[in-house]
Amino acid sequence: MMAIHRILQNMPLAPEDTGRLVAAYEATLQALGLADRSDPLTELVARKIVEIGQSGVRDPLQISKLAVTDLGAAP
Repeated sequence: MMAIHRILQNMPLAPEDTGRLVAAYEATLQALGLADRSDPLTELVARKIVEIGQSGVRDPLQISKLAVTDLGAAP
């Protein structure tokens, strides 16, 4: 199970919100070059995606860009 799904399974989110966060997660992993889903960094990425999503940002690509920046990688 992907890190994002483990985190989201305990959160009361609408399906479209879950889909938006999963899309942002996937885009962020791709932007960071993280292909190995068992890499511990994927958990950090998932937590950052959820944090940004909870701040009110709704666009998956914007969430991804913010996550990449917040995690210290070049956009």
